[in-house]
Amino acid sequence: MGPKKKHLDYLIQCTNEMNVNIPQLADTLFERTANSSWVVVFKALITTHHLMMYGNERFIQYLASRNTLFNLNNYLDKSAMQGYDMSTFIRRYSRYLNEKALSYRLVAVDFTKMKRGIDGVMRTMNAEKLLKTLPIIQNQLDALLDFDANPNELTNGVINAAFMLLFKDSIRLFAAYNEGIINLLEKYFDMKKNQCKEGLDIYKKFLARMTKLSEFLKVAEQVGIDQGDIPDLTQAPSSLLEALEQHLASLEGKKTKEVSAASRASALSMGNLGFGGTPSKKSDMQWTQPTEKKLTGGTNWQAKTSTSTTWNPTPLPTMPHMVPAPITYPVTTPQVPVYGMVPPQIGAAPLMAPQSMIYTQPGLRPTNPFAPVSGTQIQFM
Repeated sequence: MGPKKKHLDYLIQCTNEMNVNIPQLADTLFERTANSSWVVVFKALITTHHLMMYGNERFIQYLASRNTLFNLNNYLDKSAMQGYDMSTFIRRYSRYLNEKALSYRLVAVDFTKMKRGIDGVMRTMNAEKLLKTLPIIQNQLDALLDFDANPNELTNGVINAAFMLLFKDSIRLFAAYNEGIINLLEKYFDMKKNQCKEGLDIYKKFLARMTKLSEFLKVAEQVGIDQGDIPDLTQAPSSLLEALEQHLASLEGKKTKEVSAASRASALSMGNLGFGGTPSKKSDMQWTQPTEKKLTGGTNWQAKTSTSTTWNPTPLPTMPHMVPAPITYPVTTPQVPVYGMVPPQIGAAPLMAPQSMIYTQPGLRPTNPFAPVSGTQIQFM
């Protein structure tokens, strides 16, 4: 089975308490990934992912501040045949968590939690920022889809727990991605030539990722996730791509038929059509902790296993004297190039001290931004 709900709830509560050392908590999870047992390693990754999704933002801030996270590219559990199989998914899963932390480092926001809608972050972003941000979302989505498990491989509660978290991230991540593409199309015909060339390439990659995401969602349906929780992905008409290509060709001075007013209108109307589906239409797909999802009995989701791990923690009672002051969101430290997308600050100053660092640098990491604090320290599971 996956990590127990009571343990996950306790750790989430710990991330909200000021007398808990976040680096110590994270380092304990990192240490567990050095274990020889695939079960221990997989559970540590799942717990980390769960805290990134539902824990206090201090947790993902700390992960984003590290030079390295999980280095499991060569991990292999040779103790049993199942260890060989699960080691493959451990390597893929760790790469996704690394990419998720890197995305936060680059834009100082979790794409799965950002404000959405007509006045959301991705819909109101200017062209320059949009062209820099969309490739970051693409990279994170690629890492997620690279998990690439088929229904016959989701055979135990541990990998099922990881897949459920990936499924939730995929819905939310694609929602942000989709809104960014809608914004791109609305701005496309007013862009400069180089921007149009870059935007067209981003749009073509978006279409390819829609196909891969559709395959991922088919697996989700086959293993028992309620079909009502899976969005319908509707492809945009081929005439739209043709209109975008013709417009770029005209800017490059190539002979081409004039882009009709109808084709432009088709592109500009995508914001209303929502051609990428409506992944946020379900109430349990909101960015706060969703209610517990019930599985519908897919062939590989065993009732005793899947229900022993509750993926969505029960909201914890508020404790004003133990909850940290509001964090400036997103973080605006020097190691986080924000591309100018930082919304007005709210609350107190960010918890992380400014520091210069490179994510992939293999050397020693700089002074820990979170100094140990006196008082109760966490006792991990």
